[in-house]
Amino acid sequence: MSVVKSTIKQIIPTSIWSKLRLWNLQRKVARFPARRVQHLYGGHRLEIQLLDGLAAGWYDHDWEELPEIAVLRSHRLKPGARVFDLGAHQGVVALMLAREVGPEGQVIAVEANPHNQRVALLNRDLNDSPQIQVVHAAVADTRGTLVFNQGLNGQVDDGEGAWGEIEVEARTIDDLAREYGTPDVLFIDVEGFECHALRGATETLKSRPDCFVEVHVNHGLEKFGGSVDSVLQFFPRDEYQFQIAQENHNQGRFEPYLPESPLVKDRFFLLALHKGSPPSPGRNG
Repeated sequence: MSVVKSTIKQIIPTSIWSKLRLWNLQRKVARFPARRVQHLYGGHRLEIQLLDGLAAGWYDHDWEELPEIAVLRSHRLKPGARVFDLGAHQGVVALMLAREVGPEGQVIAVEANPHNQRVALLNRDLNDSPQIQVVHAAVADTRGTLVFNQGLNGQVDDGEGAWGEIEVEARTIDDLAREYGTPDVLFIDVEGFECHALRGATETLKSRPDCFVEVHVNHGLEKFGGSVDSVLQFFPRDEYQFQIAQENHNQGRFEPYLPESPLVKDRFFLLALHKGSPPSPGRNG
């Protein structure tokens, strides 16, 4: 089948192939047997609405606690803290973060894909989590608009239009901080657009938030002009310590960053943790 698909793709113009692939995706979503499930996500029982096959594969089972949450809890991820969850998909991680910050905290969940943003709102309300604010936008280095693809695991379009194109509002991290308050923690998963997101956080980063960044080496980072070094440069070495992990290495546990580590040769997780003592949590403006 893959050989046939590859042959067809070579014959059909890219624009037509993209439309066919998007049509097939939309057809599958429309036919998906919607259901609600309950599982433990990091020890928290949540009810999750499943409206597509990708979400079912990711969320229809118990989750162990995310190693990054366990580490961040020892730093600024405390009750009363404010977290920006950037690239929030359908809000499951935002719900886990909301359980960490509690009713006095706040989670700003930013998601560009309209379908995923709608499901994130459903999941928030199903779990009575008013401390989560779901924002329909893409995160970028300047405010305005961006062309985003329409795949279920969305990404800023790289000019190929491989999964269709949709124009969405672009917000900077600094812009979000002015509206919602300065975050204690940044949680960034933006499918290769990491450097653009961080360039829009000049003022926010002066407050030295703890940061989790999914660094998409070989999976979009370079395509958008980024590199591991350019991501690390946003965090002054004299003020931050770095830890890294890969989900298929050592059970996803974090270890100290070493430039020569094989973990940074492909997609990995980065924790940039401020070296100072964690400040008292709360909604700092």
